[in-house]
Amino acid sequence: MRSTGITAATATPGGDWRTRGACQREPDRLFVTGAAQRAAKLICVPCPVRTQCLAEALDRRIEFGVWGGMTERERRSLLLRRPEVHNWTELLEQAARDHEGGC
Repeated sequence: MRSTGITAATATPGGDWRTRGACQREPDRLFVTGAAQRAAKLICVPCPVRTQCLAEALDRRIEFGVWGGMTERERRSLLLRRPEVHNWTELLEQAARDHEGGC
C-alpha cells in the first residue's frame, strides 16, 4: 500500500465532526492508490460522520484520498455529473433527513 503523505489532519483544518470519524486511529490508510482504495473504503462503512466527510471533500474539491467512502475518481465523476450543485453539505444533509424520515 503506497501512501501519498497526506493525512486527514493535514488535508483539512480543524472541525468538530472530524474527531468522530472511524478513520481517526489510522487516517493514513485513507490516502492510498490502486487496489488499496477498496480496503480504505471499508473503513468508512460504519462511520458516524460519513456524510459530513463526503460533503467536505465535495465542497472543497479535495483531490486525494478516500473521503466519505468515495475515492477521488468517484468524487470527480459525481462532480462532473452534478455541476449544478454548489453546496454538497446542504444537499447531503437534506438527503439524510429525507432518508431518516422515510424509514
